[in-house]
Amino acid sequence: MLGYPWHMRSRIPVPTDQKLIQIVDSALADAAQRSGKWLACCPGCTQCCIGVFPINHLDGLRLQRGLDKMESSAPERAAAIRKRARESVARLTPEFPGDSRTGLLDEGEESARRFEDFADDEPCPVLDPQTGLCELYESRPMTCRIFGPPVRSEDGLGVCELCFQGATDREIAACEMIPDPDDLESRLLRDLEKHTGRRGDTIIAFCLAK
Repeated sequence: MLGYPWHMRSRIPVPTDQKLIQIVDSALADAAQRSGKWLACCPGCTQCCIGVFPINHLDGLRLQRGLDKMESSAPERAAAIRKRARESVARLTPEFPGDSRTGLLDEGEESARRFEDFADDEPCPVLDPQTGLCELYESRPMTCRIFGPPVRSEDGLGVCELCFQGATDREIAACEMIPDPDDLESRLLRDLEKHTGRRGDTIIAFCLAK
């Protein structure tokens, strides 16, 4: 199952990842200010916490470090996250579109099509079912950090379906978020893959179940 041994996690440098987080969080704050009332995101809203999505090794390492830290400060909460992750893996393994032993997703167009309909109703194991809050908010993946405001992809500007209700295309475009203008994440990911010899995407449950 995908995971970095503790001694490896502690050796991999973090300053550059922190720079990426600062860039993305700053872009989010700017987009949120421009979005104003159109942005419906608030504590306890779990729209973006249901359904699996791919995460890369940067995301996975950040999550694992966050859980390591919680195991020291709040071991019972950390154990609950591990338990939910293991339960999620057990539910998802039979139809997992990848290698369930490692947690790595298959690559290619056919695999992408299989993933589109995979586990759309599965809650994130980091979501506290009692409070509706993210237990590893500071360590959350990039997909979570940019969810809500308009973000451009090959399909155009995408927004959360709960946000920008009644807004025109022009109003949505005026709030576009450009999270990583210099593509720092790709460079960091290449460096990490070179450092560890690992590549490929996974999902949060497989990342935290070990």
